[in-house]
Amino acid sequence: MLQSSFLCFSFSHFLLFLITIPLGTSSTLSNDIIDQTCKKCANQSIILSYNLCSTSLPLIPVSHSTNLQGLALIAMELALENVTNTLATIEKLLDSTSFDNIALGCLKDCLELYTDAAWTIVNSIGVFLSGNYEVTRTWMSSVMEAASTCQKGFVENGEVSPLTKENYNIFQLCGIALCIIHLSTPAIATPS
Repeated sequence: MLQSSFLCFSFSHFLLFLITIPLGTSSTLSNDIIDQTCKKCANQSIILSYNLCSTSLPLIPVSHSTNLQGLALIAMELALENVTNTLATIEKLLDSTSFDNIALGCLKDCLELYTDAAWTIVNSIGVFLSGNYEVTRTWMSSVMEAASTCQKGFVENGEVSPLTKENYNIFQLCGIALCIIHLSTPAIATPS
């Protein structure tokens, strides 16, 4: 139920975005926008995975014919989908009897982190659509931090995280979104 409301709310933002940015305008880039963008992001950061970027973004068909801002929104939508799927995974793991109390405590912490992260991404999409890119960057960075914190919680307690792949993917998708937001928005003037 919780996951559905996140996805429905987010999907409505995505549709609004598609309506407000026509695909046939001069801002539309060629079909290799994904490859070019993923290469730029991977070259600008040693932590971002070109492979994850270049295989995730094409999952959304419109990604081949949108502009950079459209790609940023797609990356945020993919991050939201991963967060909601991870929430479902955590809930299943919490119902399992195969974890000790320490691991269960870590899972509960991750559940709280990812519940907040889902709302943060939904709000980030709205803020992004309103043109407030600085707040979007700050909020998406906080989701990256949530993924890292979830992973560290297990490591610091001597536990093996059952969410390593999920944490990695969410961290990467948020990083990709941040990179694309940076590439797609005008530089913020600094006061002299």
